[in-house]
Amino acid sequence: MAPRLPDIEGAETAEKRALTGVVGLDDVLGGALERGCLFLLEGSPGTGKTTVATQFLIEGAARGERCLYITLSETEKEMRKSARSHAWDLAGITIFELVPPASLLDDEHQQSLLYSSDLELGETTQRIISAFEALKPDRVVLDSLSEIRLLAQSSLRYRRQILALKHFFALHHVTVLMLDDLTAEVADKTVHSVAHAVIRLEELSPHYGPERRRLRVVKYRGHKFRGGFHDFVINTGGVRVFPRLVSGEHKGSFTRDTLPSSSAELDALLGGGIDRGSSVLVLGPAGTGKSLLALTFVLAAIERGERAAMFIFDEELGVLFARAKGLGIDMQSMVDDGALLIEQVDAAQLSPGEFTQRVRDDIETNGVCTVVIDSLTGYQAAMPEESALVLHMRELLQYLNRQGATTFLTVAQHGLVGDMKAPVDVTYLADTIILLRYFEASGRVKRAMSVIKKRTGVHENTIREYRIGGDRGLELGPPLVGLQGVLHGVPTFTGDRSPLLDERP
Repeated sequence: MAPRLPDIEGAETAEKRALTGVVGLDDVLGGALERGCLFLLEGSPGTGKTTVATQFLIEGAARGERCLYITLSETEKEMRKSARSHAWDLAGITIFELVPPASLLDDEHQQSLLYSSDLELGETTQRIISAFEALKPDRVVLDSLSEIRLLAQSSLRYRRQILALKHFFALHHVTVLMLDDLTAEVADKTVHSVAHAVIRLEELSPHYGPERRRLRVVKYRGHKFRGGFHDFVINTGGVRVFPRLVSGEHKGSFTRDTLPSSSAELDALLGGGIDRGSSVLVLGPAGTGKSLLALTFVLAAIERGERAAMFIFDEELGVLFARAKGLGIDMQSMVDDGALLIEQVDAAQLSPGEFTQRVRDDIETNGVCTVVIDSLTGYQAAMPEESALVLHMRELLQYLNRQGATTFLTVAQHGLVGDMKAPVDVTYLADTIILLRYFEASGRVKRAMSVIKKRTGVHENTIREYRIGGDRGLELGPPLVGLQGVLHGVPTFTGDRSPLLDERP
């Protein structure tokens, strides 16, 4: 569940708030909508305004409130068809078509179409009031303001009409949600100054993949809300909002003990192991075993009786399971036992906010203590900008650290030997950095591992050769004390030649 803003929960009783019925939106609003006020929900066509408004009324009907949906743009048949696509029951919601299509051919209404705009606007307003007085609802949705704006023909008359409706609804202490599809040629901020709060829905079209949706609370008088943009999706069942993660709101208590791996040599390189509640960045070119190294710590966590979660961006799960089984690690059995939660993530289909929420669900609901994100290169593909990636990762890592979760991130560097660069620099965010490298020795390509950084304690400053194989996947050798220039890929012997792994008896 999304946490609520501190100092707001409990400040108002449930009777003073109108829950929206949209998962995550009440958290963004700092505790739902204040009753007896007028709210504006704006966005271009297709952003989900009608869906949010319908959920708002369904929530009210479920609480025994009278709900009225006044539509100027859609027919009742269209709305009910849309509701069926979400498996919704609109029982308890009255739908009022302001201008029913069948009545347009009646003589009486044909004459009304010839009225001046003043009389037509007045008639529209009177019909809204009549529909309200017939039901006396607790919640009202008016969809949409663009029709009233066209009838008003001027900003002054439009503002006066909205003010008149606001005062009328306020007199009856009803919560009103007005929808605006932003189809006017010139941006009209008239309702912004009149509404108690303004929520804007946006739709982004990336170069590849489906559209991305996000929302922002533009204003909310007298209330503290969660500012900035928040991702949301429209699935079967309605809209779900993913509130922007603020790590400072989440503080847990745990013991920062040292977690060993299954390899004595790896623990020696790390100064005893990895501290609980820290983040580990594994850097290296393709094929050096970054995923396998992270899996080694996952295996150790499961053997301690803990649960782990892996989010795989780059590799197909079937291939990963087969590779691990060939090294003596049965990932399928760990999944079947419920100790390992693994998910194939399609960066083109998933928004950053939704991914963050999935990680949080594993921590808060499933009790996961070890998280692997493999890799940040794939995660970056889900981000519109690299700077946003770093900010998202900072909040996510701090949140995980404060929950006592140990996080492993992998980053594939460009190149194979020599100077290499990572597609995104998050080295300053990680508590521990493990560097993997290829190097040449005796006419063979070998692998070397070193710990570049560890915030929470001492570690070896040596470079150790390792190879992939054996019962545990990774086998580390002694420090390469007789080689110089291993990190550059072509080392030279500077002292007594110590045997490499494949040269040892």
